[in-house]
Amino acid sequence: MWSIVLSTFQRSGHSIVVVGSGRLARSLCRSLASQLGSASVSVLARDGAAAAQLARASAVVARVSGTSTVFDGFALDDAEEVLVRVRPEVVVCCASEQSPYEKRTQPTRWTELIGRCGFGLTLPLQARIAARLARVLSRVSPETLLVNGCFPDAVNPLLHALGLRVLCGIGNVATLAACLQAALNLPGQRELAVLAHHAHLDGPREPDQEARAWLAGSPMPTVTGLLAGYRALPRQELNDLAGHAAARLLADLLRGEAAHTSVPGPLGLPGGYPVLVQDGQIRLNLPAGVSQAQAVEWNTRAGERDGISVRDGHVGYTPGAAEELARYLPDIAAGWPAEALDEVGDQLLSLRHQLRLAQPAAA
Repeated sequence: MWSIVLSTFQRSGHSIVVVGSGRLARSLCRSLASQLGSASVSVLARDGAAAAQLARASAVVARVSGTSTVFDGFALDDAEEVLVRVRPEVVVCCASEQSPYEKRTQPTRWTELIGRCGFGLTLPLQARIAARLARVLSRVSPETLLVNGCFPDAVNPLLHALGLRVLCGIGNVATLAACLQAALNLPGQRELAVLAHHAHLDGPREPDQEARAWLAGSPMPTVTGLLAGYRALPRQELNDLAGHAAARLLADLLRGEAAHTSVPGPLGLPGGYPVLVQDGQIRLNLPAGVSQAQAVEWNTRAGERDGISVRDGHVGYTPGAAEELARYLPDIAAGWPAEALDEVGDQLLSLRHQLRLAQPAAA
């Protein structure tokens, strides 16, 4: 077990567990270090040394920021032991079995297949660690809230179909809402409502495919123009913004303060919605004239840009994605029930291994 604790500060205040040591987890931890005040944050990662390093760096940020937040790090294999001992108020999953940056850093036939099918192809690999955490929490710490940062627009509906509790997600629509808040120079998001899916991190192919936003209850017609400069930022920068916005959400959640914001996957719904978070609970805060059924259907259709949909506990692919996937895994291409998550994940890992060994096609 790897651990780093600044012994001059004792554990006190709120308790959070962050799972992961990648870009999103790093941004989240460093933002929590400056926003929480008195709290303890335990970092869990498959590489225990990486968890300890992240904890050490975040502790420095906390000291410089003048907060008494304490950080320590552990291997993910020790998750159940840590959760039993710490009894965190919130667990944030920022770890998955598939990096979103692989297509940029190590392009292979596998990343080419993702490009042709859509990011939704990786859904099982985004979901399995979050599902395992949800199962452990239901057994050893059922009062703990689970927040998922890995493709929550589709993963959270899948977890919900499996009967696993997840409060909401972070990133995606929350990042876009934060960017709109900055573009409009708003002090907060009380008057801002955003309806958007993970697919909207990129600009739309057609104007009618754009994210929807309302200011003080009135539809905003200029979303594309307002978001253009932010969408042009490197994706790693957007991940940093997502971590900072998530830290603010968690701080409000732990303090019991009302937070008007937009989040992905609330209540296990597909896509992202405007919400009110308060006292550990979450409810939709849709503009007048927009029903929950309408918002869910709109987000489900928007998610097809990722090549996938999750409806009534069943995962399906768009025709183009299914055709591409059928060349390798025809049974999966036909769709699969939520209960097949682990089996489908194993088949995708096997396919990934094969395709990573193949040279990418010539440009």
